[in-house]
Formats: sequence, structure tokens, C-alpha cells
Amino acid sequence: MTRVIACIDGSASAPAVCDYAAWAAVSLETPLTFVHVLDQRQYPVAADLSGTIGLGSREHLLDELASLDEQRGKLALEQGKIMLAAAKDRAMKSGVDAPECKQRHGDLLDCLQELEGETRLLVIGRQGESSSGLNQHVGSQLENVIRIMHRPILVAPVHFQKPESAMLAFDGSATTRKGVEMLASSPLLKGLPIHLVMVGQENHESSAQLGWAKDILVNAGYAVFAEARSGEIEPTLHAYQKEHGIDLLVMGAYGHSRIRQLLVGSTTTSMLRTTTSPLLLLR
Repeated sequence: MTRVIACIDGSASAPAVCDYAAWAAVSLETPLTFVHVLDQRQYPVAADLSGTIGLGSREHLLDELASLDEQRGKLALEQGKIMLAAAKDRAMKSGVDAPECKQRHGDLLDCLQELEGETRLLVIGRQGESSSGLNQHVGSQLENVIRIMHRPILVAPVHFQKPESAMLAFDGSATTRKGVEMLASSPLLKGLPIHLVMVGQENHESSAQLGWAKDILVNAGYAVFAEARSGEIEPTLHAYQKEHGIDLLVMGAYGHSRIRQLLVGSTTTSMLRTTTSPLLLLR
């Protein structure tokens, strides 16, 4: 059975991740699993310090260092259990029936790939536990997660706000056309007005593509507002979103047109950093 998978850590985004995951699980009527991964780079299972003996370290000091390493790992494990328990309680208060909790020791990317087969939607914070400030770059592993996952990803900001409207950045590519069909067939955003925004020069072809997307969503029961605008993609999308007070931005994770620039290199980081709303990436 597929489920919503939510990544929980000690970051400022963790409460919002819980709330967006609970909202998604209730909307999709699907189970919810919280996952906490103890990064092996921060909390190694066992320390091997034998190589430092030749540098003059004393044996009792090595024992103490190994013991401290072990204590750090145990404390991190216990902290993770506490965070998972709190996340489960928070989700149940939001209407989720019996969320599951999983704790892993290893690499986040490996863990998510292992769980990909049962993932319907991944919810992850914009910044991870190791990020030092909210105005810093997005979480160091987020872009890697976006690249390796072949499931929809909901990137949560620091604060939760229940989505009341959504905007789909549409460019007519196969990726965004598939995204339109995914939204039409999914209960996730049912009942929300959808704004279809195409950035670029308006012509007969773009108008036809926008009309096709609008018809698909209208036939699925959505209230749809479709508009083509000229300008640079990122500021144009942000301006439209602010102008209409839209709560959720929806995009194709990888396209084959100008929209692709949003998720490659520095532009990806910029888009994720500058938006204050959740970002749903469709694959």
C-alpha cells in the first residue's frame, strides 16, 4: 500500500512537515509514515580510533572518545524517538488514523530510495537539521532528494498554513501535461481553486495548450483560472502568486523547456529559498 512519507528531524521546519503530511494523508485518505534518519556522518555506529595511536594518543583517551561517541549516538537515537512520538501525536490530533513511525541509521537518500516503492507523496522540510539559519541556502540534501525521487514531493516551509488555493506553473511540456493529469485524478487538491500560469510569449500554440489544461481540470471538477504572462519565469510566478494570495505552488520537477531552469543549479536553490509557501513538485 502506498502512503505519505514524512521526513522528521530537529529542524525548524519539522512541525510544518508534520502538519502538511497530516493534511495530505487526510486529503488522500492514505496512511502516513514518519521517518527519522540518524545520519551516519553525524552519529557513526562505532568509532574506530586505533589509527591515532601512532600519533601519541593514550589508550584511555581513545576509550573515552569512543565512549563519548557511543553516548552521542544513544542520545540522538532517543531524541529521534521522542520527535517521532510527538509527530505521531500531532498527526492524530489532525485526524490521521494510527500514523506509523520508522527510525533508521544511515543515509537519508538511501533510506528514501528504499521506501520509494511504498511512497505516494514525500513531505520534507525546506531546510534540514544541519542548516544554521532560515535565510541560508536550502537544506544541503534537498536538491539531491528531488533528483533521485520519482514520486511527488511536497517541500514544506517553516510555518504551516492549510492550502486554500494552488497555482500550477504550466509550460505545455510533457512533464507539466502529465502534472495536469495527475492533479485531475488525485484527491489531494480537490475543492481548491487552481490557477494555471504559463510564462512566455502568447501565441496560438500556447493558448491551445493552456486551453487543454484548463479543460482537463474543469472536467475533473476544479474551478480554474488560466493566464499567460510574459517575463522572467521566477519573478513572474512569484508576482502572480503574491497578487492572488495563493497558498501552494505546484511545478513539474523536471521539464524540457524554460521551466526546467527552475530545478537545475542555482535557480533551483533560488526558487526554493525565495518562496514562503509550500512547493509541490510533480514527477
